Amino acid sequence: MRRVTMADVAKEAGVSKSTVSQFLNKRYEHMGDETKEKIRAAIEKLGYRPNYIARSLKQKRTAMIGIIVANIMHRVSTEISRAIEDYCHEHDMHAIVCNADDDPVKERKYIEMLRARQVDGLIVFPTGENIELYKQMEKENYPIVFVDRKIDGVNVNTIVVNNKEATHQAVSHLIQKGHRKIAIVTPPLTIYPRIERVNGYKQALRDYSIKIKPEYMISTDIKNILSQLKTVFTLPEKPTALVAGNDLSFFEVMTFIKENRVCIPQDLAIVVFDNIPFANISNPTITTIAQPAYEMGKKAAELLLKQINKERVGSELYTFPCKLIIRESSSGKNIIN
Repeated sequence: MRRVTMADVAKEAGVSKSTVSQFLNKRYEHMGDETKEKIRAAIEKLGYRPNYIARSLKQKRTAMIGIIVANIMHRVSTEISRAIEDYCHEHDMHAIVCNADDDPVKERKYIEMLRARQVDGLIVFPTGENIELYKQMEKENYPIVFVDRKIDGVNVNTIVVNNKEATHQAVSHLIQKGHRKIAIVTPPLTIYPRIERVNGYKQALRDYSIKIKPEYMISTDIKNILSQLKTVFTLPEKPTALVAGNDLSFFEVMTFIKENRVCIPQDLAIVVFDNIPFANISNPTITTIAQPAYEMGKKAAELLLKQINKERVGSELYTFPCKLIIRESSSGKNIIN
């Protein structure tokens, strides 16, 4: 069966090929409603499907971007990716989402694959382990935006939250409730957000003249968190409050709490740095440090499209504020310990 061409549509509608091309590219400035309706009807009647490969070769654009997420299991990563996809949809772009699993080898493969497919740009939650590759894209002025993680020495537009300040506020809240033995649990301190959150924790303790106890600081692989919590809670002086550095750490903390019948907040006050979907309906409700994920994703997509369209956007660090939402898990009566 012969493929229907743009010329066939033009003939059926009684217009030129260039007019059909303008219609397909949504350039309606000099096109009347009657002409648009004729072209639309011709496309529908003939069953015309644009040749996007040919169009992308001609325009040197594919109308596709890549999103490389460090770990799709994090709720905030999913929310940011959704916002990026929504923004792309509104601007007739398509997004391809890849999950790097915090693996720099997978990340490199995805970057190379997406660029080979000639996507117009990339939004990356960087592992931080492919510095030379990042620098090469920077040198080429390839459209790219980093999200969630700042990489020193790489000058590209980067979207982060105020990790240190937000954690400082959360720990200060626990101290003001009377807690002095406060633990923090994070995955390994290999990336910017985790390091900044621990720095915020330490700074809050210093600001209140509370001794920093290394034994209260758990920074290990998710699979090891449960066993390390067991060790910490056999100490003569157990923590009375705990900050979970992200959602996956929090789930391990909750497993420990359930297995050991720890009562929240009577035995242990909890604050979580992340967007937990059930935080406001759990029993007790959970205090969270909420990240403005949707706004971050929208800003990342906006910056990337400006780069793709050759607009001058510079290379800046955009820091979004988090919000401490105090709920039952940390709002018990004041104690001094």
